[in-house]
Amino acid sequence: MRTYLDCMPCFVQQALDAVSMARDNAEVRLGVMRRVLRMMSEFPLDLPPLRMAAQIHGLVRQQTGDPDPYRQVKEQANAFALGMLPRLRERARTSASPFETALRIAIAGNIMDWGARHHMRLSDEVVEETVEQTLKAPIKGCPVEELRQKLGAAGAVLYLADNAGEIVFDSLFISFMPCLSVTVAVKGRPTINDATMADAEQAGLDTRVRVVSTGSDMPGTVLEDCSEVFRQEFVSADLIVAKGQANYEALSEYGGPIYFLLKAKCPVIARDIGCEVGDTLLLKPRTGDPAPVSASEEVEQDARL
Repeated sequence: MRTYLDCMPCFVQQALDAVSMARDNAEVRLGVMRRVLRMMSEFPLDLPPLRMAAQIHGLVRQQTGDPDPYRQVKEQANAFALGMLPRLRERARTSASPFETALRIAIAGNIMDWGARHHMRLSDEVVEETVEQTLKAPIKGCPVEELRQKLGAAGAVLYLADNAGEIVFDSLFISFMPCLSVTVAVKGRPTINDATMADAEQAGLDTRVRVVSTGSDMPGTVLEDCSEVFRQEFVSADLIVAKGQANYEALSEYGGPIYFLLKAKCPVIARDIGCEVGDTLLLKPRTGDPAPVSASEEVEQDARL
């Protein structure tokens, strides 16, 4: 997936969020933002947005000296999700379709995305409302039963986690997955509010399933940036469940036995998928490349958003 013009405000907001959480010195913030804007002005739009995001957050960490600006945000998200977990587990357990209910709860957890938070005011109330909405909304893409059957037939499942907080909802879904073996992959180092090993441990996931590191701090699972050990893990999996927009960006054209679980949270992703912002999605990799968009078409599309 290439970068579009309307990705630029998102990059700026992400950088401002990150530097504001890392340092309270106005002069430092201004200096970092100026560097970010210079970097953005030179970034080729034919590269994926994940590359730009990784460069920006790497620059913020380097310039502020804070290796994890989102640490407090992630800890709070995990604690909030853990507080909801007993009630959500009971709701799934007593529902007519525990697997589908747990799946919907996991997808709802994708709202806990600090990288996309400027599209909405992220709060406890928003998460609660998203859970309720997602439990009722149609799931677009693949039939839920197809995924359930694939999981039941798979020997080894690799689950690509996305965000802190969300990983707690993932743990609920994993407990209802009809498969023999699940390995959860988290980021090797902090980036935005993506889940790392520390978040998996706070969620208690490491005591129930095997948790591995991608070896990368790239948002999403960009295989060429991951460790060789993780790449072997990836190619040997019978089935891969990939959470969130960033994993969709990274792997939607990869092919293979992958199912994407996500909420469409921005117009660029919605346009790429062919859905509406806010949709609840269960997708497989597309079979062909998207039609190229000319510069004039891109401007027209941006103007319509």
